[in-house]
Amino acid sequence: MPTPSMEDYLERIYMLIEEKGYARVSDIAEALEVHPSSVTKMVQKLDKSEYLIYERYRGLVLTAKGKKIGKRLVYRHELLEDFMRLIGVDDSHIYQDVEGIEHHLSWDAIDRIGDLVQYFQEDKGRVVELKEVQKRNEEEE
Repeated sequence: MPTPSMEDYLERIYMLIEEKGYARVSDIAEALEVHPSSVTKMVQKLDKSEYLIYERYRGLVLTAKGKKIGKRLVYRHELLEDFMRLIGVDDSHIYQDVEGIEHHLSWDAIDRIGDLVQYFQEDKGRVVELKEVQKRNEEEE
């Protein structure tokens, strides 16, 4: 199992490859706001753990294992953003909130949140009812 830090790198690498077709050390460093030397160290660790293949000065390629985990990590992040939006969290807080919790939830919890998001998306009336409850609760404060 990758560490939370490894997960952040795998998620970002997966996204860069999906968006640009490649991920260079400099791209990863910029996206994660870290020094290129830190990226190189982590990429070497991810290579050793068989999440990617890294060749110095040539770039990197995710292995099947790395792609599978990267895709799942992106899904987790997007799902949690959807959940936060659904329950009415202000957009200015969503990214930071998701970054703060995503590594601390089990995959079982993620699956249950997915079920809940689906439940609300299948019937927009449920979202309206939730907003009414939230409005009543705000009025009581």
